[in-house]
Amino acid sequence: MEPVFVLILLLLAAVSSFVAADDEAFIGVNIGTDLSDMPHPTQVVALLKAQQIRHVRLYDADRGMLVALANTGIQVMVSVPNEQLLGIGQSNSTAANWVSHNVVAHYPATNITAICVGSEVFTAVPNAASVLVNAMKFIQSALVASNLDRQIKVSTPLSSSIILDSFPPSQAFFNKTWNPVLIPMLNFLQSTGSHLMLNIYPYYDYMQSNGVIPLDYALLKPLAPNKEAVDANTLVHYSNVFDAMIDAAYFAMDFLNFTNVPVMVTESGWPSKGDSNEPDANLDNANTYNSNLIRHVLNKTGTPKHPGIAVSTYIYELYNEDLKPGPVSEKNWGLFNANGEPVYILHLTGSGLVLANDTTNQTYCTAKQGADPKMLQAALDWACGPGKVDCSAMLQGEPCYQPDNVIAHATYAFNSYYNQMGKAPGTCDFNGVAAITTTNPSHGTCVFPGSTGRMNGTMVNITAPSMNSTSAAPSARDLYNLFSTSFLVLLRVLICSIVFL
Repeated sequence: MEPVFVLILLLLAAVSSFVAADDEAFIGVNIGTDLSDMPHPTQVVALLKAQQIRHVRLYDADRGMLVALANTGIQVMVSVPNEQLLGIGQSNSTAANWVSHNVVAHYPATNITAICVGSEVFTAVPNAASVLVNAMKFIQSALVASNLDRQIKVSTPLSSSIILDSFPPSQAFFNKTWNPVLIPMLNFLQSTGSHLMLNIYPYYDYMQSNGVIPLDYALLKPLAPNKEAVDANTLVHYSNVFDAMIDAAYFAMDFLNFTNVPVMVTESGWPSKGDSNEPDANLDNANTYNSNLIRHVLNKTGTPKHPGIAVSTYIYELYNEDLKPGPVSEKNWGLFNANGEPVYILHLTGSGLVLANDTTNQTYCTAKQGADPKMLQAALDWACGPGKVDCSAMLQGEPCYQPDNVIAHATYAFNSYYNQMGKAPGTCDFNGVAAITTTNPSHGTCVFPGSTGRMNGTMVNITAPSMNSTSAAPSARDLYNLFSTSFLVLLRVLICSIVFL
């Protein structure tokens, strides 16, 4: 090969790696479904839009959710459930059929960006571990056949418990029992440009440490330098469990000679309620951890081993799951209750990176004064019928029954629909009989969806934070990414031109 070709190819590889490594960090959420009153997919998506959540992970490939997510722009990770792993790992055609029905049928309207093949397979279904890499390869082959392998990546979320001797991070290594699976898996991730997906739970590390790990260190609270943990081998300081575990994963991969597989955190969070023997599973700690985690990720500080390298993270989870087996804490990891009310209000005011939830420009949808009563009644009937608004609060004896007139009832229904649809443009019109206002129409014990603050001692549903780090104006990083991408395209054109000279 001519030296000029070698030089150009090396430059192309370097720029590609540099651009990939500097991808924008994001916060996503996991959507579990073990709820006795699981919201309808359209309600779930309305909540996501209202909170400006742009990245979600599903634990399956539910058709209703994928249809509801279509044309929203929300980036979606779908999953092959563990119970389907053996079948897919033993049959290329079964994998192809799965991709056809659950991915190709919905893409690109639904913005599917990744497929999680199983979840915590080594610890949850170890009998399926032997076919895990085959399953990943079969899914990848199906994506290649559909020309979707560049848009959709394949990986598998791992429990951080497979990393042994995780502190100090520099001496961490994977449980060698799984090396016959991990090594070909890491080869696959490296060759396809995919992430190592890791579930990190500082709560469990703290609980199992018997007092060795301080609570503030687990909660990502700022620590004085003399309180930080020091890696005796590298002399690097660690101020939190989260960063230490990510670096432990990087060092564990280094130990197996894999140095360029990026880490993505597919689950992390803190429970807001626990049994009597789980006193640190409480609202304040859950709020503190998730608020600090969101800031930490979106600030793009990276980790001590890889400063400035994005570690995108999915919070566990969107809803409290009351049907989850196990201790009380297992049911209380959610940011929201099933009715869409926040479990707690994240401490994000002034972060500059998210839409803080104490916003003062709250909007509501109300019936216009003087509107034709017949038109109001027709719109009210539509909202409570085809519009799928829960109008039970307006029944006799319920908090919003009084005042018993069409304007008051229509206002409640219109505002509920407006919130249900994420306050999207055009969702507060109802053939001209509704209008947007900044005046909170709640009264007495009748609390309207989307209200902020406390009224008459009742906690009102408060808008939770935006979870994306984008802004209207392009940042310096946006311009850098644009330049890098353009440069990459020009470089490829240059190569092609030289080849065809």
